[in-house]
Amino acid sequence: MDPIIKIIKIISTEKSQYLVFLGMSIAAMLLTGIVYFITTQPFERFIGSLNPLLAGAVIIILGGILSTFLLSQGWFAIYRKRNLKGLFRRSGLPILFALITVLVDLRIVFPADMNILFPESLFFYPAMVFFVEILFHVLPLSMLLVSLTPIFKNISYEKVVWICILMVSLLEPVYQTVWMGSFSRYPLWALVCVGLNLFLFNLSQLLIFRRYDFISMYAFRLVYYMFWHIGWGYFRLKVLF
Repeated sequence: MDPIIKIIKIISTEKSQYLVFLGMSIAAMLLTGIVYFITTQPFERFIGSLNPLLAGAVIIILGGILSTFLLSQGWFAIYRKRNLKGLFRRSGLPILFALITVLVDLRIVFPADMNILFPESLFFYPAMVFFVEILFHVLPLSMLLVSLTPIFKNISYEKVVWICILMVSLLEPVYQTVWMGSFSRYPLWALVCVGLNLFLFNLSQLLIFRRYDFISMYAFRLVYYMFWHIGWGYFRLKVLF
């Protein structure tokens, strides 16, 4: 089948999934625009002088292309209606991960400026969750599946998926521990604790993505960010500094 025809067929048969992705994209861009209108400082920490609306648009286009690829292969879904009922039940686990990070923070005290300040954080982090999920999970997962599936032809598809999930789960914890390791003030136990906590957090997210859908994975990180970056990010400045 012609690739273009195949894409058109997927879009026509998976309208609800694309509508959800479109709605999340619009919401992320609106929230990004609100923060950008107030101040450019939160974005400068991550993308420098690059326009966040332009960067967000590029990420959304990339996410749409990759999501179409994943849907065409039947590997992952953006949205499955029956899975929304379990979102509340699954929200307890990211709270646990956030509490572990808070306990580490109470012991070693991360920098005062590590979080975006309230009230901009209310708009910034829900948008960032969407972009982070595309860059840290959807992008590397798609690349690995494309690369490894042809190589491991004699291995079952499920095993290849597991290999990819484990590899992608290491990206964020490695990045964060390397960043923490650049500061000599943090003890080894803190690096291990943060790294292991983030690995299990990312692994849980990707397993949720595999079993349920993208929106469930998004909600998982959003709950974590609500407690760690937004809630604790506000109170830690009063408690620790």
